[in-house]
Amino acid sequence: MKNIFIILMTFSFNSCNSQTKNAEVKKEVTKQTQTKKDTMDFKIVKTDAEWKAQLTPEEYAVLREKGTERPYTGEYDKHFEKGMYVCAACENPLFTSDTKFDSHCGWPSFDEAIKGATIYHKDTSYGMIRTEVMCAKCGGHLGHVFDDGPKETTGQRYCTNSVSIKFLPAK
Repeated sequence: MKNIFIILMTFSFNSCNSQTKNAEVKKEVTKQTQTKKDTMDFKIVKTDAEWKAQLTPEEYAVLREKGTERPYTGEYDKHFEKGMYVCAACENPLFTSDTKFDSHCGWPSFDEAIKGATIYHKDTSYGMIRTEVMCAKCGGHLGHVFDDGPKETTGQRYCTNSVSIKFLPAK
């Protein structure tokens, strides 16, 4: 009886361990497939190590890990100089100052992106359904777009992390 119990315990342990390994393998394959799928259309593709070497920790957290800076803390929230806003990772032109407005949400807001500069992805994180905005050139996470912008223009609000963009003043 004791031997049967030991055999059953050993079999049970191996079965669970095998399932865990299979799940880990599936997660890794899914992660690799997703990474390949997410980056295959971008003109600029780098490893995580290359992005970490290029970006500040805050930029990396937002642009590569889809983080969000705290509201009202970003450099460009109340910034209204004439010029252009580019991706902080690859300098792809994203927004012009003519499309920037004060939405009072705590993040820089634009009512329109430069045509072809951004791509969109359905974001269902945190129990919400939103549209993520990413740089079309490198895939960097910029923020989200909402349909509560100025009605007299596009009606859209590109809610953008300051850390994901850089400002180039008009000449």
